[in-house]
Amino acid sequence: MAQIRNALPGHDGIDQATDWLRSSLGSVIDFSGPLGDDLEEARTLLHKEHEITILRRSSIFAKRPDWYHGPQPGDRHWPALKSYFLGPKHWDSETIESIDEGSNEIVSLLADPAQDQFSCRGLVVGYVQSGKTANMTAVISKAVDRGYNLILVFAGLTDKLRQQTQRRLESDIVVRHPTLWHKLTTTDIHGEFRIPAHGHISALNRAQLAVMKKNVAPLQRLLDVIEDTPAAEMRKLKILLIDDECDQASVNSASNEMDISKINEKIRLILKKLPAVSYVGYTATPFANVLINPYAEQTDTLDDLYPKDFITSLALPKGYFGTQRLFGRTPQDAANPLPEEEGLDVIREVDEADEAALQPRGRAAQAGFVPRMTPSLQDAILYYIATCAVRRARGHAGEHMSMLVHTSPAIRMHQSIAHLIENWIDKERAGIEQQTGPAFEALRSVWEAEQAAGLDDLTSARPVSFDELCDHLPAVLQALSVVIENGASDDRIDYTGGAKTYIIVGGSILARGLTLEGLAVSYFLRTSNQYDTLLQMGRWFGYRHGYEDLPRLWMPTELKSRFRALAAIEAEIRDDISNYSRSPSVTPMDFAIRIRSVPGMAIVARNKMRHAHQCSIGYWGRHVQTLRFKRKDERLLQNNWQAGAELVSFADQQGKSGGIPGRRLFTDVPRKLIAQFLRSYRIDDSHQDLKDDLLLQFVQLDDPALTTWNVGVIQSADGEPSGQPLGVLGSVKMVQRSRLKDKGEIADIKALMSKADAAFDCPSGTVSTDDDWEAIKAKRRTQVGERPLLLLYPIDRASRARTGSTTRIDLDAEHDILGFGIVMPGSREAGGRYVSVHLAPPTPEELAQIEADEMDALEAAGVQNHV
Repeated sequence: MAQIRNALPGHDGIDQATDWLRSSLGSVIDFSGPLGDDLEEARTLLHKEHEITILRRSSIFAKRPDWYHGPQPGDRHWPALKSYFLGPKHWDSETIESIDEGSNEIVSLLADPAQDQFSCRGLVVGYVQSGKTANMTAVISKAVDRGYNLILVFAGLTDKLRQQTQRRLESDIVVRHPTLWHKLTTTDIHGEFRIPAHGHISALNRAQLAVMKKNVAPLQRLLDVIEDTPAAEMRKLKILLIDDECDQASVNSASNEMDISKINEKIRLILKKLPAVSYVGYTATPFANVLINPYAEQTDTLDDLYPKDFITSLALPKGYFGTQRLFGRTPQDAANPLPEEEGLDVIREVDEADEAALQPRGRAAQAGFVPRMTPSLQDAILYYIATCAVRRARGHAGEHMSMLVHTSPAIRMHQSIAHLIENWIDKERAGIEQQTGPAFEALRSVWEAEQAAGLDDLTSARPVSFDELCDHLPAVLQALSVVIENGASDDRIDYTGGAKTYIIVGGSILARGLTLEGLAVSYFLRTSNQYDTLLQMGRWFGYRHGYEDLPRLWMPTELKSRFRALAAIEAEIRDDISNYSRSPSVTPMDFAIRIRSVPGMAIVARNKMRHAHQCSIGYWGRHVQTLRFKRKDERLLQNNWQAGAELVSFADQQGKSGGIPGRRLFTDVPRKLIAQFLRSYRIDDSHQDLKDDLLLQFVQLDDPALTTWNVGVIQSADGEPSGQPLGVLGSVKMVQRSRLKDKGEIADIKALMSKADAAFDCPSGTVSTDDDWEAIKAKRRTQVGERPLLLLYPIDRASRARTGSTTRIDLDAEHDILGFGIVMPGSREAGGRYVSVHLAPPTPEELAQIEADEMDALEAAGVQNHV
């Protein structure tokens, strides 16, 4: 082992070092015997020594091979990046460990680059201004260390964002090992992706990097290059495509499903043309991404960008100031709110009079509108000047400092506001520098009032007295400049070179990705009716190392209320991901992330919500079903069968039997029998949306629609008879449900209920199998009213998979299985307003058709399948 370790520095990993030893020493050592066995044992032991367990505690993901086991000896890019974090960036070990763990989890969910072909779709959910780029650089470094050799990064819609991302990736990764990288793009304004001189991408002996705008022209150039790349070269390329701010522009925003927006179309075409690609979207506002239709029916067979393979929620970073910390969230108990529900005392109100003085009442009023200095804007500017002085007193003179003023999206208004601020500063400059006059006294008053907020415990930096900060006021005013950041301005922010002290008047360009360095004060009037836009406008989210006690926000009360509501929504989305991540059998295709709607606000633009359906936090209007069972736990399976047998027998005694010829149906069954069944039956823990306690709590709600039930038993006409009686029904004809091809004792049958079953208590001919689930349940309600239906499914323990199936195997259970489904009364809109992509599980018939289509395709290709 020592010899392999000594050889590691000059080789790419344990295997290459071991092979080099075998080759170089083969002339003097006979490795065909015991010494060769010892060498292979040393190789195995070293691999185990460096393997780590990746828990994937923050992800929902589809089953995949465990190919990535963390950084390995011989890796070059991640060790260099880690050293950069520790050294020049001076990040603490806890932060780096968090980045290390988070990036390990994501890389383990990518496709294995050792495969010839693969197509992976994933989504990483971070926080606004939370350092997602650090995680991204770590993922890129580790992916390249394992064999990915072409990194494509789609970085926003503007040149500034593209340059910012290119600059960051070069400084963090490329310059660590410049000879191991080939740049297809540069930081220059004209450094966007261009068609290479030879017209295609060649596989090189080093990794390649392209950072591109999400504009049609560069995406089309990339598509042209891909199409012109010879197949032999394309087979050598293992591509990691990172879509930064993937909810912007990437999502199809065309007016209908069959009409694809241009940027979305280009991205999907690029992915279709690449034979080996892992696509990972990064965003802090995933509202649009989780509302993509995962089953989109496209005439051109392009798949959309739904993250079908994994969704990962990054951990809340240490020291991060986000929506919940700043704005709090609605308390669970209004009389006894928790401290974290309250938010920090950093938000100051802008009243209606000040709003009216600074922004016109609509687009038509912009012409001729002249803004006036207001008390709140004056306070914000004075406080900002004071914070800059405090930071200089704390030794931050060499760092950037920024204030954001965002009053309107209109470009013409930015110039007016900037002139207003510049003229006011010029007028008051002398008095502030000389510490005399009304402006200076106002600065003193603002500073003293803000000290009463009591935020000193947020920072370890030393306190600064008012007299001390006054010493630095002349230097602050000398460094201070007012700049405009919008799509038309020439005098824009530029953090290259020396430290800058800015008041930034901005527009929409500030609402995506662009980092405002050293942001301490925000004056914010502009609002939005969309969740994603509003959150992305919050440039004040992020880290404030060394001045955690200083940031303040000025905004109208209504805007504060909206951010407070968004704090709760953000938490719910992350809770959804966290809850489902605890069940390894649940994939992104098995559930939809719920997003609570706020009155008066839209989640995303209307054209991105075509596939959103209103749904409920409870079970109203839903159909739920057991899909996963511990197939080898005979005692549990026997218990569940007995629970069903008792329900059937008591339903026969206390309800009414019959009613529809040929069906085992009991009507007018009292609720207490259903509750007793649910207490006795053991639902597998992997059913995150079908928990015993939650289901019982719902069933026992004081609602007349839940007092009387119908109970049915689903049988197969040609099914095998059960070996054990199901209560008074005796032996029943069992249904067939094979399981997905997976190891372990949990059998995932994927589908239990057929759509027609949802109307089991209705006369024949009531519904058509062409109807969707919601239409069938609506027709059922017209027949039986608001009455819940519980269905029992006796499943043959020996259920066999369809011959030739590549996705399923025999059920192979220790006991016949009893599953159940419930069709709930009411509508999905009841019990709390939420929206989500409606992911109805496919029916057994649909699964059978999918398998048949797959087999036909394989046979047409001349491929013989073996189970």
